[in-house]
Parts: sequence; structure tokens; C-alpha cells
Amino acid sequence: MPATETSTAVTEGVRITVRSAHIPEQSLPLARRYVFSYTVRISNEGGEPIQLKSRHWIITDSMGKVEEVRGPGVVGHQPHLRPGEHFEYTSGCVLQTPRGEMRGTYQMHRPDGRLFDAVIAPFLLAMPHSMN
Repeated sequence: MPATETSTAVTEGVRITVRSAHIPEQSLPLARRYVFSYTVRISNEGGEPIQLKSRHWIITDSMGKVEEVRGPGVVGHQPHLRPGEHFEYTSGCVLQTPRGEMRGTYQMHRPDGRLFDAVIAPFLLAMPHSMN
């Protein structure tokens, strides 16, 4: 299934929804600089608390260049979410092409010490009206 500007995935009761947008005022196409924002909403729809420990992003531009980003938490936070709670943040990335895709996982921690990877479904990073 091709990626769209919005994606949703549910893993073990954790729903991750992402929507992306092109930021034309920060982009410089002549310099091959295309800036995108993405807003992530992490919702705990399960019956147990969770904590986001780390992130792993895979960013691919339309030329096939892949960049992987790993690190603790998101935007300086390792949010704890009780059942029914959510956490939302916005971040961004820069590509050298007007189109690309992001996907990844968040490593989640349960109170009993169990870890699991919550899937971030692929989503498109696209300058409006770009075909490549």
C-alpha cells in the first residue's frame, strides 16, 4: 500500500497516528533543501500503562537515499501514558528531494519490564504537486 501524508498503526493497544506537511517558507528547492513537519499522536488504547523509551526512524528520499535516526525518547520526552491517555508532538526533517517517506518504531516499556516495538506506519513527505 503506498504511503500517504497520514498514517495509523496499532501495536499492542498503542495507536500511532502521523500526519506530515511541507514547509515552503523553510524550503529552498534550488539548493535541494525540502523541509517537512510531522505531527505524531501516541494513544494508549490498551489496559496497561506504557512509557516511550526510544525512537527508530527510517527516512528515505525519492532517490533511494536512506537515513536512520535512533535515540532516547521524542523531542526531549519519554512520556508515560496511562490507559486512555495520549501524547502529541511535532518535529521535522529535511530532504534533498521534494518527496520521500518515513517509517519506524517506538520502543515501549510496560510496568512489568517488558519491552515491545510500536510500529509507525509509513507516511509520505511530499511537496504539493511533486511527482518525483
